[in-house]
Amino acid sequence: MATSIEPNTSIQSVASPPTKWDISWDRAFRGMTHMFSWLTILLVVFILYEIGGKAFPAIQEYGFSFITGTTWDANRGEFGVLPEIWGTLYSSLLALMIAGFFGVSIAIFLTQDFLPTYLEVVFKNIVELLAAIPSVVYGLWGIYVVIPAIRPAANWIHEHFEWIPFFKTSLSGPGMLPASLVLAIMILPTVSAISRDAISSVPRKLKEAAFGLGATRWEAIFGVIIPASATGIFGSLVLGFGRALGETMALAMLVGNSNQLTVSLFSPANTLAALLANNFPEAGKQEEQVLMYAALLLMAITLAVNIFGAAIMRRASAHMKGATK
Repeated sequence: MATSIEPNTSIQSVASPPTKWDISWDRAFRGMTHMFSWLTILLVVFILYEIGGKAFPAIQEYGFSFITGTTWDANRGEFGVLPEIWGTLYSSLLALMIAGFFGVSIAIFLTQDFLPTYLEVVFKNIVELLAAIPSVVYGLWGIYVVIPAIRPAANWIHEHFEWIPFFKTSLSGPGMLPASLVLAIMILPTVSAISRDAISSVPRKLKEAAFGLGATRWEAIFGVIIPASATGIFGSLVLGFGRALGETMALAMLVGNSNQLTVSLFSPANTLAALLANNFPEAGKQEEQVLMYAALLLMAITLAVNIFGAAIMRRASAHMKGATK
């Protein structure tokens, strides 16, 4: 005897049309996201307007010579920031090379089954904790630990390889090398974390396919995984470089604050951020205007780096998508 099974009317359908509350909340949320997006843009425009307005008298008076000048003398009214621009880019590039190598190496080490899972978590947290250390603590550590530790080796290199421009001077105290080393440690968590996420997002089947074709672990890493995650790794380097460009306190304590153009790793130098931090407290009206001009240049450099990095990442992504078709 066949029996009929009546549907259970107490079970609600999984798919149901949105209620008026759902529609209202969705519209409100989208409105808030649009509002905050425009507020972010307006905030950047407002900052540029304020800094540009205060820097405008200095821009009119000094013009392009402010960028190409090499003298900073408030008493004589001579201002030039070419050494600071060079020091900013030089120290950031040195730090990026160091942090890029170790950051990507750490990302590979923590994602490719070299360690048990619990040790991966421990090391990942240790690296990320580096980002929580205040900048001034890094500066003090650099003065009392890094400089005394590298000074003997630096001076030995100077004595034996003085003919090489990078080792032309001795390391007597603060200089470009200790500043770059500390700066590299400061941006290491950024490079490592984003590179780790990029490598982790590569499908595991790609590595298994490489193993199936006879590749070794390192051949799979450098031939498959790194190329597949190259866009994300490059993004981590761009973010790390932007972070290095704006670092202030540690660089002000370690770079030496010397207004000179040099490629020597052991020579004191200066950066735009350190210049602003050291001169603003005692700046007069004229010097405040030229410091705002310097701040505007620092913002322009950072913006140019981000735009350049975004353009390269977009082109690389488009090239990779085209290659997979």
